Amino acid sequence: MQAETNTLTRAAEVLNRLREAIGTALVGQSAVVDQIIITLVASGHALIEGVPGLGKTLLVRALSQALSLNHARVQFTPDMMPSDITGHAILDPNTRELRVVRGPVFTQVLLADEINRAPAKTQSALLEVMQEYQVTLEGQTLPLPQPFFVLATQNPVETEGTYPLPEAQLDRFLFKIEINYPSAEDEARVVVRATSNQAGDRLPLDDVKPVLNERSVLTLQQIAARQRVDDSVVDYAVRIVRATREWPGLAIGAGSRGAISLVRAARVTAMLDGRDFVTPDDIRKFALPALRHRIALAPDALLEGRKADELLTALLNSVPAPRV
Repeated sequence: MQAETNTLTRAAEVLNRLREAIGTALVGQSAVVDQIIITLVASGHALIEGVPGLGKTLLVRALSQALSLNHARVQFTPDMMPSDITGHAILDPNTRELRVVRGPVFTQVLLADEINRAPAKTQSALLEVMQEYQVTLEGQTLPLPQPFFVLATQNPVETEGTYPLPEAQLDRFLFKIEINYPSAEDEARVVVRATSNQAGDRLPLDDVKPVLNERSVLTLQQIAARQRVDDSVVDYAVRIVRATREWPGLAIGAGSRGAISLVRAARVTAMLDGRDFVTPDDIRKFALPALRHRIALAPDALLEGRKADELLTALLNSVPAPRV
C-alpha cells in the first residue's frame, strides 16, 4: 500500500514538472494545460479550438518539446489528400515492386494544425489512425509507434474557409479544449515574452526542457488505468451521458464514448491529486471538455443563442452525485 502511494506521489510530481515546462512557453491558460496533460496520460486525443493567435500551436509545440517523443506537424489545407497524411505506395524503379512511403502520421505526437481547413475525406483519413492506431496501405496494416496521440487545432467554424468535422471523427477525441482570450495581465505578459530579445514571430520555446520520455509516458498511462473506480461512480458517469439524450435544447446526445471519456479522464484527475480512487467530483470536473463535442444543439436552442457549455452545466447540476 505504501509503495503504491509513493508511486502515485512520484507520478503527480512528474506531471507537475511537465505542467511547469509547458508554462515556460505558454502564459496562463492553466486549465487548458491540465486538460492537455490529462489527454496524454489517458491515452486520448485532443481537439483544441480557438480564434487565431491565442497560442494553440505554441501549446502543442511546447508539449512536444517537453516530451522526448517523435513528433510531426501537418498543416491542413483545402487541397490536401488522404495520402498526404497516411502515406502512399510508389513503384521502385530498381526492384519493380511497390514500395510504401509512410506519411507524417507515423510518429508519436501528431500536430494536426487547422484540421478543419481540409475537406471531410481528408479529415476522415485520421479515423482509423485515431481509433485503431494503425494505417492500411496497399493491403498492408502498419501499426503506429506507441505512445501515439493526435493534438488537432481548429478555428471556430464561423471563420471563413473552414469545414465542420464529421461527428464520427469528433467522437474520437477525448476532449474538445476551448482556448479563450487571456486576461489583460496575461496578455501583457504574452506580448513581453513574444517581443523581448527576439525578432519576428519565432515561438518562445528555448526554455522548454524535456521532462518525459517514451517509457515514462507509457508507465504513467498504465498507472492511470489501474485507478480504482467504484461502480456508483461509473453509474454517475453513465447517468450524465444518458441525460444528454433527453435534455431540452439538445437534438443529439452523447454516445457511450462520452461515459468512457469521463471515466478515463477522472482516473488521471485522481492520479494528479495523488489518489488511487476516483470520486464523483473527478467525473464532473472535466465533463464539459469531454462532452461538448459529442452533443448537438436543437434548432430552437440555436435560435435563442444558447451555448453547449451552458446546457451541459445545467444538466450536470440536475444529475445527483453518489456519496463515495
